[in-house]
Amino acid sequence: MPADPPPALLFEMMRSFATLARTLNLSQAVRELGSTRQTLRRHIALLEEYKGGSLFQLDDRQYSLTQLGKDSLGEANTLLARSEAWLHNEASQRSGLFHLAVQEGSVPYFLQQHPLSELWRTSSDLMRWGFQMWARSEGRIESKAFSALRPYLMMFRPADENWICTEVGDKSSYATWFGWTWEHSSIGRNISELPGGEGFARLLTEPFRDVMNTHGLRLDHIVTKMQRNPEVGLEPISYQRLAMGCRFPDGSFALATLVDRTHNILIEGLPEHMRTEMPVDKIMSIKPPKVDLTP
Repeated sequence: MPADPPPALLFEMMRSFATLARTLNLSQAVRELGSTRQTLRRHIALLEEYKGGSLFQLDDRQYSLTQLGKDSLGEANTLLARSEAWLHNEASQRSGLFHLAVQEGSVPYFLQQHPLSELWRTSSDLMRWGFQMWARSEGRIESKAFSALRPYLMMFRPADENWICTEVGDKSSYATWFGWTWEHSSIGRNISELPGGEGFARLLTEPFRDVMNTHGLRLDHIVTKMQRNPEVGLEPISYQRLAMGCRFPDGSFALATLVDRTHNILIEGLPEHMRTEMPVDKIMSIKPPKVDLTP
Protein backbone atom coordinates (compact mmCIF):
# COMPACT_ATOMS: atom_id res chain seq x y z
CA MET A 1 0.00 0.00 0.00
CA PRO A 2 1.41 3.46 -0.86
CA ALA A 3 2.22 6.05 1.75
CA ASP A 4 -0.75 8.03 3.03
CA PRO A 5 -1.45 10.85 0.57
CA PRO A 6 -1.68 14.42 1.82
CA PRO A 7 -5.26 15.58 2.54
CA ALA A 8 -5.40 17.81 -0.54
CA LEU A 9 -4.60 14.85 -2.78
CA LEU A 10 -7.19 12.65 -1.11
CA PHE A 11 -9.85 15.34 -1.64
CA GLU A 12 -8.96 15.60 -5.33
CA MET A 13 -8.96 11.81 -5.65
CA MET A 14 -12.49 11.67 -4.21
CA ARG A 15 -13.61 14.51 -6.49
CA SER A 16 -12.31 12.60 -9.50
CA PHE A 17 -14.08 9.43 -8.38
CA ALA A 18 -17.39 11.15 -7.62
CA THR A 19 -17.39 13.12 -10.89
CA LEU A 20 -16.60 10.11 -13.06
CA ALA A 21 -19.18 8.06 -11.14
CA ARG A 22 -21.83 10.69 -11.88
CA THR A 23 -20.96 11.27 -15.55
CA LEU A 24 -19.61 7.79 -16.46
CA ASN A 25 -17.82 9.68 -19.23
CA LEU A 26 -14.09 10.38 -19.03
CA SER A 27 -14.09 13.42 -21.32
CA GLN A 28 -17.02 15.05 -19.53
CA ALA A 29 -15.50 14.38 -16.11
CA VAL A 30 -12.18 15.91 -17.20
CA ARG A 31 -13.96 19.03 -18.47
CA GLU A 32 -15.94 19.46 -15.26
CA LEU A 33 -12.86 18.99 -13.10
CA GLY A 34 -10.61 21.19 -15.24
CA SER A 35 -8.11 18.34 -15.15
CA THR A 36 -6.49 15.92 -17.58
CA ARG A 37 -7.21 12.32 -18.51
CA GLN A 38 -3.89 11.22 -17.08
CA THR A 39 -4.56 12.93 -13.73
CA LEU A 40 -8.07 11.53 -13.42
CA ARG A 41 -6.92 8.01 -14.28
CA ARG A 42 -4.08 8.30 -11.75
CA HIS A 43 -6.50 9.41 -9.03
CA ILE A 44 -8.80 6.46 -9.73
CA ALA A 45 -5.86 4.02 -9.78
CA LEU A 46 -4.59 5.29 -6.42
CA LEU A 47 -8.03 5.01 -4.88
CA GLU A 48 -8.45 1.49 -6.20
CA GLU A 49 -5.07 0.56 -4.71
CA TYR A 50 -6.17 1.85 -1.32
CA LYS A 51 -9.65 0.32 -1.56
CA GLY A 52 -8.27 -3.02 -2.66
CA GLY A 53 -10.39 -3.45 -5.76
CA SER A 54 -11.78 -1.88 -8.92
CA LEU A 55 -14.21 1.02 -8.62
CA PHE A 56 -15.13 1.02 -12.32
CA GLN A 57 -15.33 -1.46 -15.14
CA LEU A 58 -14.79 -0.37 -18.73
CA ASP A 59 -16.61 -2.18 -21.54
CA ASP A 60 -16.34 -0.88 -25.10
CA ARG A 61 -15.13 2.51 -23.73
CA GLN A 62 -18.23 2.78 -21.50
CA TYR A 63 -17.67 3.20 -17.76
CA SER A 64 -19.88 1.61 -15.13
CA LEU A 65 -19.52 1.28 -11.37
CA THR A 66 -18.50 -2.02 -9.84
CA GLN A 67 -20.18 -3.14 -6.62
CA LEU A 68 -17.24 -1.69 -4.68
CA GLY A 69 -17.73 1.58 -6.56
CA LYS A 70 -21.44 1.65 -5.72
CA ASP A 71 -20.71 0.87 -2.08
CA SER A 72 -18.09 3.64 -1.91
CA LEU A 73 -19.91 6.44 -3.75
CA GLY A 74 -22.40 7.52 -1.11
CA GLU A 75 -19.79 8.08 1.57
CA ALA A 76 -17.49 9.86 -0.89
CA ASN A 77 -20.26 12.29 -1.87
CA THR A 78 -21.08 12.89 1.79
CA LEU A 79 -17.43 13.57 2.67
CA LEU A 80 -17.06 15.98 -0.24
CA ALA A 81 -20.24 17.87 0.60
CA ARG A 82 -19.40 18.00 4.30
CA SER A 83 -15.84 19.18 3.58
CA GLU A 84 -16.99 22.02 1.36
CA ALA A 85 -19.71 23.04 3.82
CA TRP A 86 -17.24 22.88 6.71
CA LEU A 87 -14.75 25.05 4.80
CA HIS A 88 -17.41 27.76 4.39
CA ASN A 89 -18.59 27.49 8.02
CA GLU A 90 -21.91 26.03 6.84
CA ALA A 91 -21.76 22.60 8.49
CA SER A 92 -20.83 21.79 12.07
CA GLN A 93 -21.87 19.69 15.03
CA ARG A 94 -23.76 21.09 17.99
CA SER A 95 -23.74 18.79 21.03
CA GLY A 96 -22.70 16.00 18.68
CA LEU A 97 -25.65 16.51 16.31
CA PHE A 98 -25.63 17.87 12.76
CA HIS A 99 -26.09 21.61 12.13
CA LEU A 100 -26.26 23.16 8.66
CA ALA A 101 -26.52 26.77 7.53
CA VAL A 102 -26.38 27.08 3.74
CA GLN A 103 -27.18 29.98 1.42
CA GLU A 104 -27.56 28.69 -2.17
CA GLY A 105 -28.16 31.84 -4.18
CA SER A 106 -31.34 33.38 -2.79
CA VAL A 107 -32.38 30.18 -0.98
CA PRO A 108 -31.36 29.80 2.68
CA TYR A 109 -31.35 26.35 4.28
CA PHE A 110 -30.95 26.05 8.03
CA LEU A 111 -31.13 22.62 9.66
CA GLN A 112 -30.48 21.40 13.16
CA GLN A 113 -30.73 17.79 14.23
CA HIS A 114 -32.25 17.26 17.68
CA PRO A 115 -32.28 14.39 20.16
CA LEU A 116 -35.55 12.47 20.11
CA SER A 117 -36.30 13.71 23.63
CA GLU A 118 -37.12 17.05 21.98
CA LEU A 119 -40.32 15.39 20.71
CA TRP A 120 -41.73 15.53 24.22
CA ARG A 121 -40.59 19.11 24.89
CA THR A 122 -41.31 21.20 21.80
CA SER A 123 -43.02 19.04 19.16
CA SER A 124 -46.71 18.97 18.32
CA ASP A 125 -49.28 16.31 19.16
CA LEU A 126 -48.96 15.14 15.54
CA MET A 127 -45.23 14.49 15.83
CA ARG A 128 -45.50 12.68 19.17
CA TRP A 129 -48.40 10.60 17.87
CA GLY A 130 -46.40 9.76 14.75
CA PHE A 131 -43.54 8.45 16.87
CA GLN A 132 -45.95 6.33 18.94
CA MET A 133 -47.60 4.83 15.83
CA TRP A 134 -44.19 4.01 14.36
CA ALA A 135 -43.19 2.24 17.57
CA ARG A 136 -46.50 0.34 17.80
CA SER A 137 -46.20 -0.75 14.17
CA GLU A 138 -42.54 -1.82 14.59
CA GLY A 139 -41.94 0.03 11.33
CA ARG A 140 -44.23 -2.26 9.30
CA ILE A 141 -46.06 0.05 6.90
CA GLU A 142 -48.97 -2.37 6.39
CA SER A 143 -49.70 -2.69 10.12
CA LYS A 144 -52.90 -1.33 11.63
CA ALA A 145 -51.08 1.35 13.63
CA PHE A 146 -49.06 2.57 10.66
CA SER A 147 -52.08 2.65 8.36
CA ALA A 148 -53.57 5.43 10.49
CA LEU A 149 -50.36 7.43 10.08
CA ARG A 150 -49.87 7.04 6.32
CA PRO A 151 -52.18 9.92 5.21
CA TYR A 152 -49.74 12.30 6.97
CA LEU A 153 -46.55 10.84 5.49
CA MET A 154 -44.35 11.01 2.44
CA MET A 155 -42.56 7.74 1.72
CA PHE A 156 -39.39 6.86 -0.20
CA ARG A 157 -37.46 3.83 -1.40
CA PRO A 158 -33.65 3.89 -1.82
CA ALA A 159 -32.41 3.38 -5.39
CA ASP A 160 -28.62 3.26 -5.71
CA GLU A 161 -27.56 6.76 -4.64
CA ASN A 162 -31.03 8.26 -5.07
CA TRP A 163 -34.42 8.11 -3.40
CA ILE A 164 -37.69 7.37 -5.16
CA CYS A 165 -40.99 8.74 -3.89
CA THR A 166 -43.43 5.85 -3.41
CA GLU A 167 -46.34 7.51 -1.61
CA VAL A 168 -47.70 10.96 -0.73
CA GLY A 169 -50.38 11.18 1.95
CA ASP A 170 -53.23 13.55 1.15
CA LYS A 171 -52.91 15.18 4.60
CA SER A 172 -49.13 15.43 4.51
CA SER A 173 -47.25 18.72 4.60
CA TYR A 174 -46.05 18.05 1.04
CA ALA A 175 -49.61 17.66 -0.27
CA THR A 176 -51.02 20.66 1.61
CA TRP A 177 -48.08 22.91 0.65
CA PHE A 178 -47.62 22.02 -3.04
CA GLY A 179 -51.24 21.09 -3.79
CA TRP A 180 -53.14 18.41 -5.66
CA THR A 181 -51.05 18.48 -8.84
CA TRP A 182 -47.75 17.60 -7.19
CA GLU A 183 -49.42 15.29 -4.67
CA HIS A 184 -50.69 13.15 -7.55
CA SER A 185 -47.65 13.58 -9.82
CA SER A 186 -44.76 12.72 -7.49
CA ILE A 187 -45.10 8.95 -7.20
CA GLY A 188 -42.20 7.21 -8.93
CA ARG A 189 -40.05 10.33 -9.20
CA ASN A 190 -36.65 10.61 -7.59
CA ILE A 191 -36.12 13.44 -5.13
CA SER A 192 -34.13 15.56 -7.60
CA GLU A 193 -37.27 15.69 -9.82
CA LEU A 194 -39.49 16.97 -7.03
CA PRO A 195 -39.95 20.69 -6.25
CA GLY A 196 -36.64 22.03 -4.99
CA GLY A 197 -34.57 20.15 -7.57
CA GLU A 198 -30.96 19.01 -7.24
CA GLY A 199 -30.10 21.43 -4.44
CA PHE A 200 -32.70 20.11 -2.02
CA ALA A 201 -32.02 16.54 -3.12
CA ARG A 202 -28.39 16.93 -1.99
CA LEU A 203 -29.51 18.35 1.36
CA LEU A 204 -31.81 15.36 1.94
CA THR A 205 -29.16 12.76 1.17
CA GLU A 206 -27.30 12.74 4.49
CA PRO A 207 -30.36 12.68 6.81
CA PHE A 208 -31.98 9.95 4.72
CA ARG A 209 -28.82 7.83 4.61
CA ASP A 210 -28.40 8.32 8.36
CA VAL A 211 -31.85 6.79 8.97
CA MET A 212 -31.25 4.00 6.47
CA ASN A 213 -28.00 3.05 8.20
CA THR A 214 -29.62 2.85 11.64
CA HIS A 215 -33.20 1.82 10.64
CA GLY A 216 -34.17 4.25 13.40
CA LEU A 217 -35.47 7.80 13.74
CA ARG A 218 -34.13 11.28 13.16
CA LEU A 219 -35.64 14.61 14.22
CA ASP A 220 -34.64 17.77 12.35
CA HIS A 221 -35.80 21.39 12.56
CA ILE A 222 -35.58 23.17 9.19
CA VAL A 223 -36.04 26.71 7.86
CA THR A 224 -35.79 27.45 4.13
CA LYS A 225 -37.72 28.87 1.17
CA MET A 226 -39.71 26.90 -1.41
CA GLN A 227 -41.79 27.74 -4.47
CA ARG A 228 -45.30 26.32 -4.20
CA ASN A 229 -46.27 27.00 -7.82
CA PRO A 230 -44.78 28.76 -10.88
CA GLU A 231 -46.99 31.82 -10.39
CA VAL A 232 -45.63 32.50 -6.90
CA GLY A 233 -42.03 33.23 -5.97
CA LEU A 234 -40.04 31.63 -3.19
CA GLU A 235 -41.93 31.54 0.09
CA PRO A 236 -40.54 31.02 3.61
CA ILE A 237 -41.27 27.68 5.23
CA SER A 238 -40.28 26.29 8.63
CA TYR A 239 -40.95 22.77 9.85
CA GLN A 240 -40.01 19.89 12.08
CA ARG A 241 -39.32 16.60 10.28
CA LEU A 242 -39.35 13.13 11.78
CA ALA A 243 -37.66 10.65 9.43
CA MET A 244 -38.52 7.04 10.25
CA GLY A 245 -36.91 3.78 9.15
CA CYS A 246 -39.66 1.38 8.05
CA ARG A 247 -40.22 -1.83 6.09
CA PHE A 248 -42.16 -2.57 2.95
CA PRO A 249 -44.17 -5.83 2.99
CA ASP A 250 -41.26 -7.72 1.36
CA GLY A 251 -38.94 -6.61 4.17
CA SER A 252 -37.01 -4.06 2.10
CA PHE A 253 -36.18 -0.67 3.59
CA ALA A 254 -38.69 2.18 3.41
CA LEU A 255 -38.18 5.72 4.65
CA ALA A 256 -41.17 7.71 5.89
CA THR A 257 -41.12 11.43 6.68
CA LEU A 258 -43.62 13.13 8.96
CA VAL A 259 -43.45 16.91 8.57
CA ASP A 260 -45.15 19.52 10.73
CA ARG A 261 -45.03 23.14 9.53
CA THR A 262 -44.56 25.31 12.59
CA HIS A 263 -42.89 28.39 14.08
CA ASN A 264 -41.72 26.20 16.96
CA ILE A 265 -38.18 25.93 15.59
CA LEU A 266 -34.93 25.62 17.53
CA ILE A 267 -31.85 26.23 15.35
CA GLU A 268 -28.75 27.77 16.84
CA GLY A 269 -27.71 30.94 14.99
CA LEU A 270 -31.02 31.29 13.11
CA PRO A 271 -32.09 34.97 12.88
CA GLU A 272 -35.29 35.44 14.86
CA HIS A 273 -37.17 37.06 11.98
CA MET A 274 -36.58 33.92 9.86
CA ARG A 275 -38.00 31.62 12.55
CA THR A 276 -41.43 33.30 12.26
CA GLU A 277 -41.28 34.43 8.62
CA MET A 278 -43.63 31.71 7.33
CA PRO A 279 -47.20 33.08 7.26
CA VAL A 280 -49.31 32.00 10.22
CA ASP A 281 -51.95 30.48 7.94
CA LYS A 282 -49.37 27.94 6.72
CA ILE A 283 -48.87 26.48 10.20
CA MET A 284 -50.27 22.96 10.48
CA SER A 285 -52.59 22.45 13.43
CA ILE A 286 -53.58 18.79 13.18
CA LYS A 287 -55.27 16.86 15.94
CA PRO A 288 -54.26 13.22 15.49
CA PRO A 289 -57.12 10.76 15.14
CA LYS A 290 -57.84 8.20 17.83
CA VAL A 291 -56.86 4.74 16.67
CA ASP A 292 -58.34 1.52 18.02
CA LEU A 293 -55.42 -0.90 18.08
CA THR A 294 -57.20 -3.78 19.76
CA PRO A 295 -56.77 -7.03 17.80
